[in-house]
Amino acid sequence: MGLRRIRLVLVVITLVVLQTTVFTHLRVFDAVPNLLLVAAVAMAYDSGPLSGALFGFAGGLCIDLFLTTPLGLSALTYALTAYGVGVFQGGVIRETRTLAPVLGFVGGIVGSILFVVIGGIAGRGELFALHNIQVIVVSAVYDAVVAYAVFPFVRWAAKTDVGRAWPGR
Repeated sequence: MGLRRIRLVLVVITLVVLQTTVFTHLRVFDAVPNLLLVAAVAMAYDSGPLSGALFGFAGGLCIDLFLTTPLGLSALTYALTAYGVGVFQGGVIRETRTLAPVLGFVGGIVGSILFVVIGGIAGRGELFALHNIQVIVVSAVYDAVVAYAVFPFVRWAAKTDVGRAWPGR
């Protein structure tokens, strides 16, 4: 297993632990940030739509183990959101200082709406509650704030191993 994969696994583990332990106690208006969704968006921005979608699916599946919603719901929504950001960034977005929080906010809104809609279709009608609009917006703002830390963390993990010997040597 390459050093890059090990770093990416460490990112997923670290963010799952932070999201399920620390940030559950740092709720703002009943909202917590979606750290793995922001990480998937960062991965899609840095490495393209396929890498972002795969990373989002893996991270979402890990976070799904801690939720009471159907298994795979976060995985699907994180993968779709990351793929969309990856496709969008390929043709339009240029690097700026405020890009991470903007992508964190947009990814948070899109991912949360997908989560509610797909979850509702899957039989979780309670996700359509009016209160969830507030949670989605506050969570997206929270995602924008944590994006300042998550984007560099993912960028570090996703960098390719420079000067690495050919496999098998």
